[in-house]
Amino acid sequence: MNNNIYIPDYHLHSCFSADCETDINEIIKQAMDKGMTSLCFTDHNDLNFPDTPDNLIFDLDIDNYIPALSKLREDYKNALNGNAPFDIRIGLEQGVMPSTCDALNSYSKERPGLDFIICSSHVVDGGDPYYEESWHYPDGSYKDADKLYEMYFEDMLYNVQHFTNYNVYGHIDYIFRFGPERVNNTVFKEKYFPRFKEIMHEILYTIITNGKGIEINTGSLYRGLDYAHPHMEILKMYKELGGEIITFGSDAHDLEHIGYAFTNAAEMAKYVGFKYYCTFKNMKPDFQTI
Repeated sequence: MNNNIYIPDYHLHSCFSADCETDINEIIKQAMDKGMTSLCFTDHNDLNFPDTPDNLIFDLDIDNYIPALSKLREDYKNALNGNAPFDIRIGLEQGVMPSTCDALNSYSKERPGLDFIICSSHVVDGGDPYYEESWHYPDGSYKDADKLYEMYFEDMLYNVQHFTNYNVYGHIDYIFRFGPERVNNTVFKEKYFPRFKEIMHEILYTIITNGKGIEINTGSLYRGLDYAHPHMEILKMYKELGGEIITFGSDAHDLEHIGYAFTNAAEMAKYVGFKYYCTFKNMKPDFQTI
């Protein structure tokens, strides 16, 4: 993978996320070392997240999160420790379910200081597909994977119809990272995209109509898949429907994967027809040339 980076990473996790221990200052230093001049932290906030096998609680400590990052932003804006100025944006990854849409719709208004919100679907049928246990019934037998895929996109459609306090929808085909079948690029294109094309059209049309965007998430590439999220077919559909707002995110929970394969992701976006990507400040998009 070509990892030359000039695009800021807009999907990053730090020690403020329950599933991450990476120090914020180390993340900034690594981003600087890789050539970035800006990034956006997007730590997890998943209201009413189901119990996990490792007992993680995904409620973000927002009362400390925004002040801590705001202080760092001021420090790095003023060239901390002799470094060049570095622009820190404050975001979060809002895990949304149909049951939490109403409760989260005023989140940013009630918590001033946020620049950016990713809306993500992390739960289907009461579990996170990241965990092997979510694909099984209590007796150990496998659930119907195709049914889980269907439920996942049905929930996503409900989310975009009822939740608007976000900027981009994250890793739209996240569920295909996991499960009993290895869903590679070809399998998705030939088997699953035709099956879910109609509901995906409705999801993307609603996202665009509401003035929102999607992200190109490279996290799948270092987790075993041979395509970034979303799959090229979904990205093309988004562009054909008039979608213009895109961000780039690594979904990194460590230093190694910050900005992973962004040059490749940018080439994919340009191939589809995108000329711009977005950064965000105060929840407003700013279009930058790819």
